[in-house]
Amino acid sequence: MLRSDVRQLREAKIVHQSIEEKAKTYRLLVKQAAALLGSETDYIANAANLSALLYQNLPELNWAGFYFLRAKELVLGPFQGQVACVRIPLAKGVCGSAAASGEILRVADVHQFAGHIACDAASNAEIVLPIMQRGKVVAVLDIDSPVVGRFEALDQQYLAEIAALYSHCSDLEHLVGSN
Repeated sequence: MLRSDVRQLREAKIVHQSIEEKAKTYRLLVKQAAALLGSETDYIANAANLSALLYQNLPELNWAGFYFLRAKELVLGPFQGQVACVRIPLAKGVCGSAAASGEILRVADVHQFAGHIACDAASNAEIVLPIMQRGKVVAVLDIDSPVVGRFEALDQQYLAEIAALYSHCSDLEHLVGSN
């Protein structure tokens, strides 16, 4: 990871970016994530570093982290932000629903989402990206914002790329057999 990349990301962390500026910031974030994860395979270490990278470099977030699928529930993994729910049943809340469906869920207003689990009352918008291994969900990347409507299609596009990068770089094979 280059110091110039870190400096550019920090300077780009502004709330009101044009689509072009936001895409440029995300491309830089993807590049930094690839450098960060490229030489490490431990899924916990990678989840911890990726959570910190996203939380520190994306504006208007109040939580970024991972939940890992264990049997029929998600169990809290590395994260940045306020304390969180430790266990989330599969198909419950935004995280559990994304894990059950295997689809990205981008929710503009979590208070309008049936069955929303309020781990942090300050969260108003959420995006949850399933982490896949051999076609099966093994975890989710959960990102929350206090700003209603914070996540757009562009966020989803680049965060999906980062989630896929995490899956590719991290040793998640042992999680496939346990679910």
